[in-house]
Amino acid sequence: MLDRRQVVQNLLAHRTDQLIISGLGAPTYDVANAGDHPLNFYFWGAMGGSVPCGLGLALTQPSRNVIVITGDGEMLMGLGSLATIAQHRPANLAVVVLDNERYGETGQQDSVTASGVALDEIATACGIKALRITNQTELDDLVLRLSVLNETLFSVVKVANNDYSRILPLRDGVEIKVRFKQALGS
Repeated sequence: MLDRRQVVQNLLAHRTDQLIISGLGAPTYDVANAGDHPLNFYFWGAMGGSVPCGLGLALTQPSRNVIVITGDGEMLMGLGSLATIAQHRPANLAVVVLDNERYGETGQQDSVTASGVALDEIATACGIKALRITNQTELDDLVLRLSVLNETLFSVVKVANNDYSRILPLRDGVEIKVRFKQALGS
């Protein structure tokens, strides 16, 4: 399995003006660790909300690429959003699920992905192009795809269950929203 923090570093290493939405918990810590940016929108206390938020942004900001980086637990909470994404198919939306097969924020219990639930297959069944990333070569391909995003893309990146220190970005929801809106120019 890949190293979660290194995966996020790779995903954001050549970032330009993409809008990054990070799911609560480890994905937010990892996005912040890769470098705070005014176009990062960090989710706090809204499990299952990052993917629908990313969809809304992709639909209202069609000239900007939107990348949602979230975990398997949060994606499981928001599975219904995959059907809505498939209905709209925004070519500027990518969802990257960091799948460590654990509910990290509540005590490291196994998530259902540990027993075989395949989030990429659920996305495919909804009609979304989906990838499963298990090695560095596949990750490098994903990074390239994200740099020239021109179709709705869903990726599950299988990552080790590493425990890293928490890198805490902004936590005030109003401040995050205001900063993000200003960075968008709205």
